[in-house]
Amino acid sequence: MKDSIRIASGQGFWGDLPNAPINQVRKGPIDYLVMDYLAEVTMSIMQKQKLRNPDYGYARDFVGVVSEILPDIAEKGIKVISNAGGVNPEACKEQILGAIEEQGYDDIKVAVVDGDNILDDLDTLIEDGHPLNNMETGEPITTVKDELLSANVYFGSRPIVEALNRGADIVVTGRVTDTGLTLAPMIHEFDWSFDDYDKMSAGTIAGHIIECGGQVSGGNFTDWEKIDDFVDIGFPIIEANPDGSFYVTKHEDTGGLISKQTVKEQLLYEIGDPTEYITPDCIADFTSVNLEKAGPDRVKVSGIKGRPETDTYKISASYNDGYKLSSTLVYSWPGALKKAKRAGEILQGRADALGLEYDDFRVEYIGVNGCSEQPITDELLEEEHEEIQMRVSLSGSSKEDLNRFGKEVAPLILTGPSGVTGFAGGRPKASGIVAYWPALLAKSAVSPKVRIF
Repeated sequence: MKDSIRIASGQGFWGDLPNAPINQVRKGPIDYLVMDYLAEVTMSIMQKQKLRNPDYGYARDFVGVVSEILPDIAEKGIKVISNAGGVNPEACKEQILGAIEEQGYDDIKVAVVDGDNILDDLDTLIEDGHPLNNMETGEPITTVKDELLSANVYFGSRPIVEALNRGADIVVTGRVTDTGLTLAPMIHEFDWSFDDYDKMSAGTIAGHIIECGGQVSGGNFTDWEKIDDFVDIGFPIIEANPDGSFYVTKHEDTGGLISKQTVKEQLLYEIGDPTEYITPDCIADFTSVNLEKAGPDRVKVSGIKGRPETDTYKISASYNDGYKLSSTLVYSWPGALKKAKRAGEILQGRADALGLEYDDFRVEYIGVNGCSEQPITDELLEEEHEEIQMRVSLSGSSKEDLNRFGKEVAPLILTGPSGVTGFAGGRPKASGIVAYWPALLAKSAVSPKVRIF
């Protein structure tokens, strides 16, 4: 058993800094590189890509990263774990094996973890008594079944641990929890029992801290002015110990900041009840976390408690839910807000005059209430603003009607208030709305699959 291991975060989402994983493997020692590419909407995007091209459906950026760092994997013994497989881990694996062969390595093993994609199994699951009711509304999934784009199980760390135990150097998964990517190497290296829920929770919270990449290193930080260097922001590293304690740190001579406050902010990110952070591996108690400053850019985390996991997996499904259209115009001083408000009223009047079908018509004024629900009062209208961007948005079931409205925006330039600019890019077009369907499924109904190549 190792005294400690260093687990580095290389991506917080699909589209994160391209050089972050490269820097993690080359700017200092690490044992594992974990990369999170999946959000709920990402699965639907990947499913659409796969429908257009059966060889797509995964984070293709990941293949380029792996190709770049194959020498580091081979020479330094670094292991890579990522959910970049999306809805097509098999295709992702094939591309990685091609890169390995091209570079002449014959001893790098690639594992695929899948079985999470249940889109084609829904009829059987429903017949077997799994209604997959929406966790928020209680409706059965049959109400949106014909519009479904994706349906995936959130697996936890167990199949990744199996892959590591079987000698995998690169683990490509479909939908697993963000936290499971980091927990798995701790279980593997320290021979933790899956029933030791304090340690399961420690690894889970470690994964939560680094799952968003540079966000715990000073990115998106309330006290952002304390950050001297955002250009070369150092992504986080977990230095884990067998007893379940760990340190949050980053490579020396990199930008950003690791402090108790950055860690606290990340701990609070995207959680509900802090005493019940539910994952497939455990229920972690965030109120048990103890933080200590342990040096520059180094925070010790300890004392974490946890409880047994539930008997269900979370299901993340997405479905088509109509269409939306948005466009903007900018109005300048004097009376910028008055002009923008009048423009929005004109557009709604023209939409109604055309007899368009829409569910929601919304106008926001960037510079006044673009990020809030602040009402536009008479007093506010009398205030002067240098410029106001009017953003108009519609949603509805008719793509054709929304596109008809899109033809009304540009004419407003010559048939509405003066001092208008900012229109470019042609007529706005309607695009599909992808809605989220969260559900629960008994763990006994589905099992992950692990294959080694």
